[in-house]
Amino acid sequence: MPENKGKGGMTVREAGRKGGEKVRDQRGHGFYEEIGRKGGEAVRDARGHGFYEEIGHKGGQRVRELIEAGKKKLQASD
Repeated sequence: MPENKGKGGMTVREAGRKGGEKVRDQRGHGFYEEIGRKGGEAVRDARGHGFYEEIGHKGGQRVRELIEAGKKKLQASD
């Protein structure tokens, strides 16, 4: 379904894609590395080291659950 076919004949999604491609072509890969680094530093400064420990633990728990579920499926199919 078109998001916004108006006078310009372009959807919001199409405009966003074109804008993103233009930024990519003008600024290059390093630009994205820099803004990612700045964002990571801002999160670090705002939330601290414990935040990363917490999300790492949550991710590890999820991986453990997925591995156990996979093992159970394998055993059930034998």
